[in-house]
Amino acid sequence: MKSLYWMTHDLRLDDNPALLQAAQSEELLLVYVVDPAWFRVNRFGQLSMGNHRWLFVQQALIDLDSALRDLGHRLCIVEGDPGETIAQILHQIPFQRLVTSQQFGSDELDRIERLKRVHPQVRFEIVDTYTLFDRQSLPMPVAEIPETYSRFRRKAEKISIIAPIPPPATLPTMLQLKVDRFPLRAELEFEVCESQFHGGEAAAQRHVKHYFGEDLPLDYKQVRNALDGWENSSKMSAWLNTGCLSTRRMLNKIHDYEESRERNESTYWLYVELLWREYFQWLALKIGKGLFAKDGSSSQAYAGRFDPAGLAEWCEGNTAYPLVNACMRQLNATGYLSNRGRQLAASCLINELQGDWRYGAGWFEQQLIDYDVAANWGNWQYIAGVGADARGGRHFNLAKQTEIYDADGSYRRRWL
Repeated sequence: MKSLYWMTHDLRLDDNPALLQAAQSEELLLVYVVDPAWFRVNRFGQLSMGNHRWLFVQQALIDLDSALRDLGHRLCIVEGDPGETIAQILHQIPFQRLVTSQQFGSDELDRIERLKRVHPQVRFEIVDTYTLFDRQSLPMPVAEIPETYSRFRRKAEKISIIAPIPPPATLPTMLQLKVDRFPLRAELEFEVCESQFHGGEAAAQRHVKHYFGEDLPLDYKQVRNALDGWENSSKMSAWLNTGCLSTRRMLNKIHDYEESRERNESTYWLYVELLWREYFQWLALKIGKGLFAKDGSSSQAYAGRFDPAGLAEWCEGNTAYPLVNACMRQLNATGYLSNRGRQLAASCLINELQGDWRYGAGWFEQQLIDYDVAANWGNWQYIAGVGADARGGRHFNLAKQTEIYDADGSYRRRWL
C-alpha cells in the first residue's frame, strides 16, 4: 500500500498518531506544502504569516527533516496552493490513502472536502494530533459544544485523556516525488529579532525539560498575567501550535511533575489553560465560518468600524495609551505578547478606538509566533462580546491595568 502523509500542524515524531497510522504501509511519502497565499495581503490588509512565525516554521521543518533522516526518510517540502499541490501529487503517484491531521479552520476543512470529491479512489484518514481529545473521547459531540467555556470545562475535567505514544522506531520505504524541493533559509532569510523562540521538536523538548526541571510550574498562576519575563508563563504555545509538541505530551509532563514534585493550584491551572485551548478548537469546528463573522454568534450587530488611520496607529504602537503601545511594540519586535498584553491591546482597539475586532485579529495572525486560528479568533470574539462566554465583551480599565502590572514603568521603558 502507498500512503501520503500530508503534514500541517503536526511537525514532530513524538506522540504523532497520524505518523504511526501513515507508517502502516509498504511505501510512504511525507509532504509539507508552503502556501504562497501566506505571504500575500489578505482581506484584512495583512499577511496570514509574518516573519516571526515563518522563521519559526522553517526552523521546525529543518529540525523535522533532520530527525526523519535518522529513520531513512526526508520531508518533501513543496510550494504551491495546498489543494492543487496535493491533487497533483495524487495524480502523479497512485496512492491508496492520504493521512492528515484534523484541521479546525474552515478554509482548511473546505480544502480537504474538495480533495475528497476529486479523488474518490483515495481513502482519506483524518487523525486527531492537535488536541487533548479526539472525536470519540470528546465530552460531547461537536454539534453540542456549549457556548461557554465553563460548561465545557466541567465535563472535560471528568474525562481521562488519551496517553501520549512514543515516536516510531522505523518507517516504511520512502517514495520519491518528482518536484523541486522548496529551499529553506531559516538562518539567513530575516534580520535577527528579539525572540527567544526556536522552532522544532528538539527545541520544544529542551524547553519542556527546562520548565519542568525547576519550580516554575508551582508559581504559574501567580505570575501568568505579568506583561514581560520569559519565565512568567509556560511559553509552550508556539511549539504546541506548530505541532512540535503535542498537547497530550504537555499534559503528561504536568502529571509527571505533580507526582514527582508537587501538585498545587498553579500546576492545576496549567491544565485549565490547556482546556481553554481545547475548547476553542472544537468550538471553531462547530461554528465554521462563523469564527470570522463580524457579529459572531451575538444576537446584536457589532458596532465597531474599520478606521485605517486608527488601526495603523494601534498596529504600530502609536496610540494615546502608553501601556498598549508598549504591548504592540513588543509584539512587533518579538512575535510574542503575554496573554494579559493581548487582552489589553484587543480591549483598546475594540473599546477605546471603536475598531472592527477582525482587523485586530488579522494583525495578531500576521505577527504572533504562536498563532492558532481557533484560539486567536475565538479570543478576539470573546473580548468583543460576540463569541464564547459572550457577556457584552471585556473592557479593561487601562489606567488601572497600568497601576497593577506596570506600576514602576519598567515595561513601558523597555518597549517604548
